[in-house]
This record gives sequence, C-alpha cells and structure tokens, in this order.
Amino acid sequence: MTINAGDTAWLLVSAALVLLMTPALALFYGGMVRKKNVLSTLMHSFAALPVVSVVWAVCGYSLAFGPSRGGVIGTFAHAGLSDLVFAAHGTVPSLVFCMFQMMFAVITPALISGAFAERMKFSAYILFIALWSLLVYVPVAHWVWADEGWLLKLGALDFAGGTVVHLTAGASALVCALKVGKRLKYPQERPLPHNLTMTLTGAGLLWFGWFGFNAGSALSSGWLAGLAFATTHLGAAGGALGWLLVEWKHRGKPTALGIASGLVAGLVAITPAAGYVSPVASIVIGFVASGVCYLAVLAKYKYGYDDSLDAFGVHGVGGFTGAVLTGVFAVKRTFPGATDPVGADGLLAGNPKQLGIQLLACVVSAVYAAAVTWGLLKLIDKVVGVRVASTDEREGLDTTQHGEEGYAG
Repeated sequence: MTINAGDTAWLLVSAALVLLMTPALALFYGGMVRKKNVLSTLMHSFAALPVVSVVWAVCGYSLAFGPSRGGVIGTFAHAGLSDLVFAAHGTVPSLVFCMFQMMFAVITPALISGAFAERMKFSAYILFIALWSLLVYVPVAHWVWADEGWLLKLGALDFAGGTVVHLTAGASALVCALKVGKRLKYPQERPLPHNLTMTLTGAGLLWFGWFGFNAGSALSSGWLAGLAFATTHLGAAGGALGWLLVEWKHRGKPTALGIASGLVAGLVAITPAAGYVSPVASIVIGFVASGVCYLAVLAKYKYGYDDSLDAFGVHGVGGFTGAVLTGVFAVKRTFPGATDPVGADGLLAGNPKQLGIQLLACVVSAVYAAAVTWGLLKLIDKVVGVRVASTDEREGLDTTQHGEEGYAG
C-alpha cells in the first residue's frame, strides 16, 4: 500500500503529543505529593521513558504486534525493529506506527506509580516497570489490538486504550496499594498536595496530549480522527463538569484538584469509545464516569487502602466505566470513501451482545493484570525489597533515593 503523507504527518505529531503526556503525568502526580517526595514522583514518569522505550524496541513491539501465536502473544519476528525501516503499516511507515505505540507503552506503567507514591524503592520500581511492560502490557495489547488478537476477533472495542492502558494500570495500581501498604500514619494523617499549580499544569498538558492519544489512534488524518478529536474534548469537558457538580454538592465547595481529576476521569473514560460514539454520547460518558470515579476515590477512605494519587480510583474505575459504556453507546459507521465499517453497534443501537463482550474483555484484562502484578511484587520484594525503610520514608524519597531536593533552602 502507498504511504500517505498526511496520515504519516498526523501520526508523527500524535506520537509526539502522547510522549508529552508522560512529563505531563509527572507534573500532575508531582504536585499532589509532599515537597520532600516531588522529585521521586517526577522520576517515576521520566524513568519510564528510557526503560520502557528500550524494552519496546528490543522485543516489546514484536511480541505485541508481531505474527500471532494463537491470538495470545506475538513472536520475535520484529525484535530490534531493523526489519521495519522500509515496511508499511496501512498508509504509514511501520516505524512510525511502532513509535506511536511505544508512547502508549511508556505512559501505562507510569500511571501505576500513583498508587505507591512516596514509599517504593526506586530500584524496585525500575524492575517492576520493565517486567510489567513485558508480562502485562504487551500480552493485553496483543489480545485487543493485534490483527489476530483473541479479544479483537471476539469483537471487543477499545479505540485507544481504555482496557489496554487504563484498566490494566488501574487494576495493577490497586494490587500495588494493597501489597506495598499504607504510608506512615495513614489514614490518621492525610498528606496534602504541596503544589496544586503544578498539578493543574499537568492536567492541562494531559488534556492537550490526549488529542494525539485518541485522535491519533485513527492512524489517519481523516473522518475518524475528526470524530475522535471531538469526542475526546467533549468527554473531558463532561468529566470536569460532572466532578465539579458532584464535589460541590458533596463537599460544599468545588476544588481545583477536583476539576483536574474530573477532566482526567472523562479523558480516561472516553478513550475506549472515542472513535465509536457520537459527540453527545461522549459528554454523557465523561459525566457519568467522573461521578463513578468520585465515589471510587471516596472508597479508599472507607476501606482503608492507600491509593496515594488515585491511580485505581481514576484510571482503573474510569477505564472500566468507559469500556462498558462503549458497549452501550457504540454505533457502527462507514465513513465516506471507506469500504469497511468502523466499530460495532452497542446496546442502544440494538446489539446487547456488545455489552457482554466489553464486560468480558474488562474482567479478563483486569484479573490478568492484577494476578501478574501480585506475582511480580512478591518476586521483586525477595530480590531487592519493594518498600523503603520507615526512616527513609520520614525523611523523604528525594534525598534518600536520589540524593537531591526539589526545593533548595
């Protein structure tokens, strides 16, 4: 197939936008921790860029998108990527597609870090993200996005990563929160964010980068990308509005952290649905998901687990909600100039089976991610230890893990 310059340019820009989301996540998470842990929290996201990028280039991409073995995992046919230099993936060079997918692989384990911020050893974190990327992200990406993946062939819809990215990260985040344990004196003392200005800046950059995340997943610069661009923005708007109203009613005051959390919840929820639902449906999805995520964040106080930065409450629950609502609102469309339809009809379009398929994909992905994460943490704990010493936690991870301070003086 002939390479299309417009599609290639859009995917290159989208890959850069998705890369920006990882430093944006660093700011979003970094502002929510205490100032003695700001650098260690930023490092979780920045370290994921080189570690996961190398893993992806060496064998991750090949196992995720290489020739399939029974719809479960790929092969090492593309290991090292050298055979992709003159190959095409649809209308774009295969290397461009590979780099675009790399940015998804990078940010996913970084999302999990919000569950154990302020208390995990950096050495344990590096081991965890490298192994988790290979053992969780890569197989689930193959199941859902590879041409012969078993969940794709079953009919599961995940336009840009609600299941592959957010649900797997969120389910793993809950396991991490339980396995690593609570921060010292939690929940008697609930650490306050040290810099919400930083968090809001990160949230704004995430919103900006998410256009590449979702609209880029069309893999072209045409009608489908336009739909995904619109639904992405409106899903975020619905999420921000929903959280603002729910929090205002519940707490009596709307907060800056609340609107930032709400827009991210809306973006998470619209991600699996972006190319399959109408603009109005995207507002509903974002609005509903933000309310559900708000309740999930409150649940950690009720049940006593310490999901420090709400990685499970926003990404896990938001990803699940969005994937399920995709099965409700999805509509099969054939865009002008195309021969094949995109997506499938959901419950409201007369196809209740799609809702069942979405639920199955969610359960399988979440259970698999949680089980492997539990095993990895047990293994890593035996090798290097997962949690820092209590004296290090009191002093702060910036100085004890990295020998630096985020704020001098």
